[in-house]
Amino acid sequence: MAMVSTRKVQLFVLAYLASALSSAVCVSEAGSHLVVIPQSPVLQIGTNFTATCVIINTTEATADDLYWSFPQTVIPSNQYTKINESALSVTIPVNNEESEWLYCHCKKKSHYVFVNQGKFVHGIHLSKTYPPEKPKNLTCIAIQEKNYISKNFMCSWDPAEHNAKKMPTLYTLHVEVIHNNQAYNVSTEENSATVTMESFPFHMDLEIWVVAHNKLGTVESEHLKKEANWFAKTNPPSDVKVFSEETFPMSFLITWKEPIPKQMIALKYQIRYCPNGSHSWFGVPIVDFAKGTQSFRLQNLQPYTVYTTQVRCKHSKKGYGYWSNWSANVTKKTAEYRPTSKPDLWSIITEGEHSNERQVKFICKNPVLSNGRITSFKIQIQTQKENMMNRNMSWESIPVNESEADNFPNQKFTLLKQITLLDNISARVHVTAINSVGESPQASLGIPEEALDLNPMEGLKVHPQGDHFLLKWNPPNNTAVTQYVVEWVSANNTDWQRENKNTQQTTIKGNIRKYICYNISVYPIYSGWTGKPARVEAYLVQKAPLVGPSVRLNGKPGRNEAELVWNEIPQPDQQGFITNYTVFYSSGTELSMLSITVPGNVTSYMLTSLSANTKYEAWIRAYTIGGSTDGISHTFSTLKYAPGEIEMVVVGVSIGFLFVVLLSMLLCIYKKDMIKKNFWPWIPNPRKSTIGNWSPDYPLKPETPKENCLSGISVLDVDISDGKSLSEEDKASLALKKDKYLSEEHSSGIGGSSCMSSPRQSVSDSDEGADIADTTASTVQYSSVVASNGYKGQTPSAQPQQLIFSRSESTQPLLDCEENPDLLVQEGSRASQPFSRLPCVTHTAWNKDSASFSEVETQEVLLPQDSCPSGEDNEQKTLTDGQALSSYMPQLGGYRPQ
Repeated sequence: MAMVSTRKVQLFVLAYLASALSSAVCVSEAGSHLVVIPQSPVLQIGTNFTATCVIINTTEATADDLYWSFPQTVIPSNQYTKINESALSVTIPVNNEESEWLYCHCKKKSHYVFVNQGKFVHGIHLSKTYPPEKPKNLTCIAIQEKNYISKNFMCSWDPAEHNAKKMPTLYTLHVEVIHNNQAYNVSTEENSATVTMESFPFHMDLEIWVVAHNKLGTVESEHLKKEANWFAKTNPPSDVKVFSEETFPMSFLITWKEPIPKQMIALKYQIRYCPNGSHSWFGVPIVDFAKGTQSFRLQNLQPYTVYTTQVRCKHSKKGYGYWSNWSANVTKKTAEYRPTSKPDLWSIITEGEHSNERQVKFICKNPVLSNGRITSFKIQIQTQKENMMNRNMSWESIPVNESEADNFPNQKFTLLKQITLLDNISARVHVTAINSVGESPQASLGIPEEALDLNPMEGLKVHPQGDHFLLKWNPPNNTAVTQYVVEWVSANNTDWQRENKNTQQTTIKGNIRKYICYNISVYPIYSGWTGKPARVEAYLVQKAPLVGPSVRLNGKPGRNEAELVWNEIPQPDQQGFITNYTVFYSSGTELSMLSITVPGNVTSYMLTSLSANTKYEAWIRAYTIGGSTDGISHTFSTLKYAPGEIEMVVVGVSIGFLFVVLLSMLLCIYKKDMIKKNFWPWIPNPRKSTIGNWSPDYPLKPETPKENCLSGISVLDVDISDGKSLSEEDKASLALKKDKYLSEEHSSGIGGSSCMSSPRQSVSDSDEGADIADTTASTVQYSSVVASNGYKGQTPSAQPQQLIFSRSESTQPLLDCEENPDLLVQEGSRASQPFSRLPCVTHTAWNKDSASFSEVETQEVLLPQDSCPSGEDNEQKTLTDGQALSSYMPQLGGYRPQ
């Protein structure tokens, strides 16, 4: 019931307001039938807003015909409230800062409404903002200018959490001097403001507050009441000076001047200092200062060290004023003092020239607390043998060349001495550092024998971590470790650091560069004696090599293969660990390019299955985990023939030829009789023959031989040396020789036939003396047939001529041509005709058994067929020694002189 009553009251009030404003709206809005109340409201963001639409001066519409909308959307009807028949309200949330229009419309119910649409719509503009917030954290300050505090009084407060941009809040700063009732104010839309006073009111109380105002209301901050000096900030102390005293090498004396007179503001001071280049400041407690002091002595400083010092001040009362800015830097070095820490002694051990010795370099860093410039080192080296013989070894002074240190700023150590140490000898070194004031404590280092095992390090692992290396290791199984030395070596730098005996993990504190290979070692130290280290190579960051490997051929290429070799990339150019190489080679086309990948520790590769007589290009690509780089290519050509191939062919042919020759020689040996018979026949030796008897009667004048006997005689000269036909020159001289031989009186031959045989050349030819030695190769005469009156210088008789045969009697076998009379006469004879066999006169033959000549009644000679008869008398007769004697073949040529 209570809620219903409240609703009725609300509707009544709205109806009353609508009716009350109806007349005024009608006057001002003449011609319009709709009016929205309130007009142009300012809305608070985050609340709900209710507007009412009233119908006036018409009965064409009622509240049921009204509806509300924004420019783009229609407001749902569940947000409407009908007040009466002529009034309709709407309630909307205000949830953003953007201003917008709200419209009341009438539905097009009648013709009048349709025609007068402009009279049945009305809208209001909604402005949105936040109510003013109470200013908080009000602070004010007055800064010193020259010798006094400025009259400009600056105040600030926290900005409002919510502040609409289109309807900002206006702030007014009020400053009032309580003792003389001077008031100052200034307005701004920002969260700070400055009030300018006539002068700064020293030692007077001030009241300060801020008022915030906008269309939704006004709000005021808390009032701040403080003495004016409470807000003052002076300048820093002036003329700050630092003094170093040789008698106090670990202290400074600092002096300064106050920035403002004490009568205006009493001040207190604060000092801070740090080693030059460091950003870690050390402050002096305020309680150590006396009020009004203008000097202070800093103590417990490091000798021979540059320090930077600053001073500032503020109001001496607690809580009053602000600290001034720090004064300008003042830099000063403390006085020199003797070194108070040991030099950092270390050694570099390498292999010696001989297998049983070591090269040891002793290097040293300056003491951490050098307290001055180190001018020299004193060193004493005791080997095992020397220590036993003489315990009072002398010290050697090693001067420090300052110019060398300037020329090699990366070299952080001094090379003290280099010695050669045998593997079975240990040594111990003692070093002190000296400056202009005194000498440092003594540092010692022991080098054990090579064979002495001092529990080496194990399990060293290195991990890149940002700009440093993180090292982890396992301690040796020995509790005698007193400390560890971490050493890192690059191409141009060596450095080390020492770690506590309980350390198992550390970070290298040196300047580690990218793309550089570091050889990191961790040495255990046993009471000054160095143990065996654990070593690892590492890169902080890797990338592609600077250069690629340069490839070349190992020797000469073959027919189908070639060996490629390349050198490792220099360590500074690798910029990472070489993981593998890829060998590329091509004969000139993209399709012919091939590649082979080999491990990073391989520097050669044999290319096989290459084409003969082909030009190839090869190059190597080197890979790291950071990238790859190609090397310079190399061009080569394969051979047309493989090495030794031609030699093998020649040797094969030669071996084959030798085999044929050897086979021929064996065949010759095996068939020597047949070969001798065919190529070197046994030629009769005329010296073993005798001359037969001549016919006693020869006419003085030669007669022309009868046609029936001599016309068909042919003289053949058989050359057994080659068996070839006579040349043309031999043909020309044949006739002359024939005449000569037919007329020669001392020719020898074989008789025994009524017809003549063809003459042969005698081996006893006096005209051709050089042919005597060539008995088996020259033309040999076997027989001759002459007429009784046919010799030169004789006159033939008119009587019928008697044919006389003269024959060389020999027991030697005949030639094949003589044993085969049916062969044709060789080309080149003057008259070549077939011959027939006829019985001839007695033949004298040598008897081997009786070593005497005997006559054989049966013998035959060859006559031309047309002049010599044939018959049974032509049969061959057997010789007394059982051998058959055959007639001679016609011979080419005539007889030579006997």
